[in-house]
Amino acid sequence: MWLEARLWFSSPRGAGALALSITFCGRKPVVLEPTASIGISASVLDEIVRRALAEDIGTGDVTTEAVVPAEAYAVARAVCKSNGILAGIPVAEAVFRTVDPEVLFQSFAKDGEWGTVGFTIFEVRGAARSLLIAERTALNFLQHLSGIATRTARCVGLVHGTKARIVDTRKTTPGLRVLEKYAVRVGGGCNHRFNLSDGILIKDNHIAAAGGIAEAVRRARKNAPHLLKIEVEATTLEQVQEALDAGADAILLDNMPPELLRQAVQLVAGRAVTEASGGITEENLREIAETGVDIISLGALTHSVEAMDINMSLTLVA
Repeated sequence: MWLEARLWFSSPRGAGALALSITFCGRKPVVLEPTASIGISASVLDEIVRRALAEDIGTGDVTTEAVVPAEAYAVARAVCKSNGILAGIPVAEAVFRTVDPEVLFQSFAKDGEWGTVGFTIFEVRGAARSLLIAERTALNFLQHLSGIATRTARCVGLVHGTKARIVDTRKTTPGLRVLEKYAVRVGGGCNHRFNLSDGILIKDNHIAAAGGIAEAVRRARKNAPHLLKIEVEATTLEQVQEALDAGADAILLDNMPPELLRQAVQLVAGRAVTEASGGITEENLREIAETGVDIISLGALTHSVEAMDINMSLTLVA
């Protein structure tokens, strides 16, 4: 499915609004326009960026204010120090424009493109103080999101040729979920629940509290909105059968070895969506996909990803 969204990012000093747009899907790395957005509201993006800047700047950049003349003008370039899928260029741009709406930002790549060592991702011109103040926050977003997109793309490639979709989880950095899930999409993955209101996922503790799978599903059907799908976690074939008998729409096959996953898929026989989760690494990902599961969810896409190595160099302009 292709989705489109538009975002207006208002600069903080009344310098007008920046129109941003996005087109994305979820099966292969998605190339976006240089000014593409992350597809969220301007207020949410603005809050994330401002919070990050406030955390980094504190009461002021005492080093820059002491060393760099206020009138100094410079150009800064972000350069890849490692290879990977780029994600978060629009966020980096928003950081610079929040610090100083007068900066001139030019991107040489699009989110979803492959960046190689030595490649210049973007160039930004403006007051040297502004560039230095924004540098670390902009790079933090860009490196982290590019790391997520890169790992996701690698996982998507590992399951190529199977029907399995690579999906993220809610194991995200607090406050950054919307960005991290965006990066997963850029890498060709799909999003699981964005939050607890997006769908019903009955896990082991819910089952224990309800007194069993059948009762948990019955209560969910009775009390939840009728359009919400119901997924049930299962760790044994007996629980898989219980979930099927109860009418679950999807079954999360938790920490099952490949052979047990294969048996579970055969037992389900298309009557529910099957999701493999837990104990999955890049080393066994292909084997898991070949069991026939519909979805493979990986917390590692977001909770422990390695950032892409990107640095920024600054040159004064006369």
